[in-house]
Amino acid sequence: RAIALPLSTKLGVKDKQRARAQPNPVLEAFYSRHSKNPTEAQLLRLAGRSELAPRTVQRWFRRRRNADRASQTQKFAEACWRFMFYIISFFTGLAVLHDKPWFWDHRECWTGYPQQPLQPSLFWYYMLELSFYWSLVFTLPFDVKRKDFKEQVVHHAATIFLISFSYCANYIRIGTLVLVIHDASDCFLEPTKIFNYMKWKKTCDSLFMIFSAVFLISRLLVYPYTVLYNTYYYSMEIFQPFFGYYFVNALLIVLQLLHVFWSCLIIHMVYKFMLHGTMEKDMRSDTEESDKDEEREQKQKGLRRFSSLPSSPCGQSNGCEVLGSRAQPPNGHLKER
Repeated sequence: RAIALPLSTKLGVKDKQRARAQPNPVLEAFYSRHSKNPTEAQLLRLAGRSELAPRTVQRWFRRRRNADRASQTQKFAEACWRFMFYIISFFTGLAVLHDKPWFWDHRECWTGYPQQPLQPSLFWYYMLELSFYWSLVFTLPFDVKRKDFKEQVVHHAATIFLISFSYCANYIRIGTLVLVIHDASDCFLEPTKIFNYMKWKKTCDSLFMIFSAVFLISRLLVYPYTVLYNTYYYSMEIFQPFFGYYFVNALLIVLQLLHVFWSCLIIHMVYKFMLHGTMEKDMRSDTEESDKDEEREQKQKGLRRFSSLPSSPCGQSNGCEVLGSRAQPPNGHLKER
């Protein structure tokens, strides 16, 4: 907030002006204590209690929900913070693992298991990742809520359990591979969001295509072969299955199911991109409710008022004659303006 919010102003990130809901104690009490999306029957009851029209009450709730949604500058700040972490964690992982034998030969993950010494660099890399995912859990109520909020909670919980249990069961080597694979695509996701908020469409579209390729390759090809196949088959050559074997594989499969879910969303966005030539807005984002319904209502009211006006005798005459009779005085000369 201290760095990204002032930076967003300099980079031209602007918040959309939203119509504010008028203060109303009755509606505000229902909004905060019961529901943000009242049913039709509740709208009618609230309209009677507040002495307002049902459409006015509905409009009030729409504007009140929009007031609680994150602004563009808040999203920009969140994306900047996550991009900073992912870029640091990814290159930290590469620096820690580039000289490790299991980074190049995945069978080495099980050589000497469970008697594998924990090096200080691996310990601090693990603590860096674990602390970040715990921070995501603690800040869930304050972060930008998206449509896949429940999937995000499952993902964070599975990741924390996986990091913690792999540390306790000395699955450090396979755990480091999981972390560096996940950080690879996230390094491109957050800058894609940043440029989208800045309205740099071409840069955003280019990064989105790179992110899609890296995500699909790393999560649907590299992860299953490097991690799932490794833990399911290669580990069986070293030791017999035990509780940790089943528990770790169950968590890894949960992550893979989430990868498939997000891959479907990304493939759909890529398909839209190929059709329209520009990136569709993030399908994970919580769509802001606009006042188009309100504008449509006002237009309909205007049409009803126009149709209710009494018809004049001039309305039945020729349009050109009416225009001429209004623009030209009786003496035939145009009035000077």
